[in-house]
Amino acid sequence: MYLPPQFNAKDRAVAVELMRANAFASLITTDDEGLPFVSHLPLVPEERGDGELVLWGHCAKPNAQWRHLQARPQAVVTFLGPHAYMSPSVYPDLARVPTWNYLAVHCTVQARLVETPPEKDALLKRLIGEHEPPYAQQWRDLGEEFQLKLLAGIVGFELRVTQLQCKIKINQHRPESHVALHARYASGSPDEQALAGWMRRLGLQVDAMPSPKELDS
Repeated sequence: MYLPPQFNAKDRAVAVELMRANAFASLITTDDEGLPFVSHLPLVPEERGDGELVLWGHCAKPNAQWRHLQARPQAVVTFLGPHAYMSPSVYPDLARVPTWNYLAVHCTVQARLVETPPEKDALLKRLIGEHEPPYAQQWRDLGEEFQLKLLAGIVGFELRVTQLQCKIKINQHRPESHVALHARYASGSPDEQALAGWMRRLGLQVDAMPSPKELDS
């Protein structure tokens, strides 16, 4: 993705945090005609002891995307974090234009299909543990025959991350906007409030400086 240096977040821990908090991802492959094919689905990141990062997920068997991964294992996954409009009114001068602030993670991945019933069962148990641990007992209670029927309807995949990009764009290179922008976001929508939190986390100066009169009082 377009990644100016001022928005390039290089801390992998931040990227993984964003992926976990915004797990509904876009998996992008190339179809047989050479066009992009996109599925929107939850993916769970796993950091391994060897430093490798993988994403786990599955799709319905009628979804042709697993066949794309089988034929062309390299793909792209994107995660979109909080995002919001930014009005130029946050600047003290008028020679400004609107923009959009957002957090995003892009992963280039190498895919391995998870196709056998034991592997798919282990994958589903991993996802259950991530999203709803109490459901594990209900899954066990479904019985082996019904489980195998459900497992036959999906194809799982392990996506090994080979390249990772994390973009945090909150106008951090324009300090003259930070106080007004933070004030507007802090009282806005959930996404705007999340961006306000990231502004504080980045250490941006978001509190109005006292005037000389206030300092003398």
